[in-house]
Amino acid sequence: MVREIAPKTQLGVIKSNVNQGGETIAPDIVYPESDGKPMADNTEQFKWIVKIKENLEILFKSNPDVFVAGDLFWYPVKGSNRIKLAPDTMVVFGRPKGQRGSYRQWEEDNIPPQVVFEILSPCNSKGEMTRKKLFYLKHGVEEYYVYDPDEMSLEVSIRENNSFREVEDFATWTSPRLNIRFDMTGDELVIYYPDGSRFLSPVELSNYAEQERFLKEQERFLKEQERLLKEQANQRAEQERLLKEQEQLKYQTLLSQLKAKGIDITALE
Repeated sequence: MVREIAPKTQLGVIKSNVNQGGETIAPDIVYPESDGKPMADNTEQFKWIVKIKENLEILFKSNPDVFVAGDLFWYPVKGSNRIKLAPDTMVVFGRPKGQRGSYRQWEEDNIPPQVVFEILSPCNSKGEMTRKKLFYLKHGVEEYYVYDPDEMSLEVSIRENNSFREVEDFATWTSPRLNIRFDMTGDELVIYYPDGSRFLSPVELSNYAEQERFLKEQERFLKEQERLLKEQANQRAEQERLLKEQEQLKYQTLLSQLKAKGIDITALE
């Protein structure tokens, strides 16, 4: 007996297109969650991808309807698994947090990522970055940031109607959507939270947390020392009060004894 083998494509196995009744049905389309390529080409690129993605997670940790992802395939068009990109970092307002193997826009109330970040590496060609920019423009991105850590350059593109406006000649820039500030005045890009604190790397965050823990422990120790000193002062005051009471009692006892012996104590009272 000859066994039918489901046809294969580069994207995966296509399920049988004939149902039990012999009717032809449309094959299921596979939307791959990975292309097998590394997220970053070098340590510097990876450092910036992680720093931006993780700090944005922290920024919106209390907002359940902001989804932040890094290196996640975004499929904007249902039925086409070739139309896709995996931004280094993307932010989607109006979608809940949670695990996703890919971002299939038609399953997300058709909401595209509003903010996208790309971190350049020497492997990124000009043509590749042009294609990415056109993709993001076509599919609804509002703010597009491209940072080149080697050249220390930041490209900012803001959607206006159906095109991107390039923000030029800026030393600092505040994202309209994220309300974070980009500072290009130093030796490298510095990003600030809305409250003015800096975006930190995981190691810096760990060191900062350890420092905060140490300072809180030190503050607790100082408060405990202050409490003990106050307690000791209260004890000394109580001891002094008791000594005075004892002295007064002794004095009154002595006066009573002298009076009992008929000694005039008028001058002593």
